[in-house]
Amino acid sequence: MTEVDSGASGGADGDKLTSTVSAGIVYDRSKNGSGTSTGAVTSTSMSWTPPACYYAPKYTPKELEAQMRQVWASSAPSHDWALKTQNYFVSGDPYNDFNKDKADEGYWWDSYVTEGREADPASNECDEMPFWVDKGDTPPADRPQAITAETLAQFAYGEIRVPSTKVDLAPANMTKVNLPTWAWLDTADFKPVSVTASVPLLGLSATTTAEPISLKISPGTDDAVTYPASGECEIRNGKIGEPYAKGKAGETPPCGVKYLRSSGDGSYKLQATVTWKISWTSTTGQGGDLPDGAFGADQDVVVQEIQAVNR
Repeated sequence: MTEVDSGASGGADGDKLTSTVSAGIVYDRSKNGSGTSTGAVTSTSMSWTPPACYYAPKYTPKELEAQMRQVWASSAPSHDWALKTQNYFVSGDPYNDFNKDKADEGYWWDSYVTEGREADPASNECDEMPFWVDKGDTPPADRPQAITAETLAQFAYGEIRVPSTKVDLAPANMTKVNLPTWAWLDTADFKPVSVTASVPLLGLSATTTAEPISLKISPGTDDAVTYPASGECEIRNGKIGEPYAKGKAGETPPCGVKYLRSSGDGSYKLQATVTWKISWTSTTGQGGDLPDGAFGADQDVVVQEIQAVNR
């Protein structure tokens, strides 16, 4: 499914200006995870999030002129601000008459706030006045938030959806103290997924791909041991863990858990988290890695004591 995200509002000195320039980000989610039990991945790098704001084409010269003259005619702007912006857009410091003589050669770029990040203080970092970029030219270096292929890849990251991580267990849901419990996931659901983000106006797009690399088992109690000891089950030959089969009762599961204490009248919250390797490619030939993503789910596991029989 391909959808357009028009970005957000923005304008000179915070005024909201409207435009017919179609610079919204278009998402192709046709290769994304699907179904009722999918969810968004969370970056494993606590210091990383997609940009809260960015610059992209927003106005033609006539559109920007109409909007600015409406603002100047109102009582909103101060005299100093009105004079500054008139010099900026009209009187050659640095633009003349809104660049109307170059109307077919480029666009006025302005700020957009990423949907859902309106309350984020970082969304205020794109506070420069609109600026002109000729078609095919690179935005000014002093506008680091200008849209790029990597920016699009980061936005696509936020649109990735992956399957639920509820694991199959044997014994299922209820096990015994000191009994190894096998854990595995249906690998048919765990295949690479991708989302493409593009700005058609610029002929720019990037595809972000998520590929599962491991399953982390957290038993929900310290009174347990995991298999392997790290609790990290790597994906091997396309498999996440191994289903239990008759005759394997005496074997150590390649992925699983053994509880050392009963859960009493309650249950333990076992958490299974899949880590996804995130990478991107683009129409510019650029590409690389983004921080790994994770998606997990809790499930209840009842652990009972093995009942001894007195004779």
